Amino acid sequence: MEPLLLSRLQARKIILHAAGLARHAQFGTGPEAVYRLIDHLGFVQLDTNFVVERAHHHVMAARVPDYEPQWLADLVEDGLIFEYYTSDAGYLPMHDFRFSLPVKEAFAVNRGTPAPAETRLMKQVLDRVEREGPLMVGDFENDRIEASAGWWDWRPAKVALERLYYDGKLMITRTKGFQKIYDLPLNLVPNETDLTVPTPEEYARFVIRRTLGALGIAYSKEMAWRARYVKGNLVKKELEKMAATGEVLTVAVEGLKSAPLYMLPNQQTDIELTGDAFILSPFDILNVFRHRLRDFFDFDYQIECFVPAPKRKYGYFSLPILVGDTFVARMDAKADRKQKLLIVHNLHFEAVELSAAMIGKIVEALKAFVKFNGCRDVVFSKCNEEGYLVLIREGLR
Repeated sequence: MEPLLLSRLQARKIILHAAGLARHAQFGTGPEAVYRLIDHLGFVQLDTNFVVERAHHHVMAARVPDYEPQWLADLVEDGLIFEYYTSDAGYLPMHDFRFSLPVKEAFAVNRGTPAPAETRLMKQVLDRVEREGPLMVGDFENDRIEASAGWWDWRPAKVALERLYYDGKLMITRTKGFQKIYDLPLNLVPNETDLTVPTPEEYARFVIRRTLGALGIAYSKEMAWRARYVKGNLVKKELEKMAATGEVLTVAVEGLKSAPLYMLPNQQTDIELTGDAFILSPFDILNVFRHRLRDFFDFDYQIECFVPAPKRKYGYFSLPILVGDTFVARMDAKADRKQKLLIVHNLHFEAVELSAAMIGKIVEALKAFVKFNGCRDVVFSKCNEEGYLVLIREGLR
């Protein structure tokens, strides 16, 4: 079967619509919109970085205009979502719970047989949670024998809690300060939840459909990445079968010479973008695969908090700014929560000509982002396009 040929613009529209970024409030407003978004994407990555508001809240606020961070905790408490892993840690819909089971099994198998002392400690920790209810790391005495060598050097009780979490014996909720609370699945997973372990074929097909639903158009490597903890997964094999039977479509994009691309046959293609501006998290579903930004959006992006300071080009935590179907800038920002001030260390515009309307959209996105971060004002330290910055400052006033 010949691949479906798409223009670069069509491909971008499909990708943005799948990501929930075709227009503001694509999934509506309120807590129900947050659930619809998570259910659509299938996975929202969480991250601890608190330079600006954490990534999982940022993803929501970019798409749900009236978003409140408490809504995520409410959805967990209501048994509608849970925290665990696909390719990374994040929030998943509870009705996908059974597809977390192969990942849990993989963590246990790949780690190998623990030493007897570790097994005993894990049993003791699990027994305490069963007897006493939800516990935090601080509820266990400091069982470290030697002095800590750094933040990565967890004490034994913490290691035991985390291993029990990875294996599925414990689950996680969070305090308002983002600290982990470890609890039994019995207390967090609704009784009606399907706990049947999927076959390898089922799991692979689930990953394929979920990845394509969230990305719109994807390479096989992105689907394989989502299943990366399950070694020997059948994603590539099942993808070939699904392409042969028409359960997924092969796609070609004009001007893009690449590995085969895939799309779900029911994917909407007649998409209109409203031209809204979005300030996005580096961990947004749209940004986590750098090669996709280059291939489809001609945007060369890297989060530089993992880059040594002397080698950074744009700043520690630069946030991509999207207007319509174009990445127009990146903004290295920090929320000074005591002063209630958003500090923009560097606002770097791409080589794109911006209209007054586009500047207006950026201003509105900035106002919302300042408020979302609990700030009252914004200051700019550096910008490569003074003319645009003057217009933005005027708009903000």
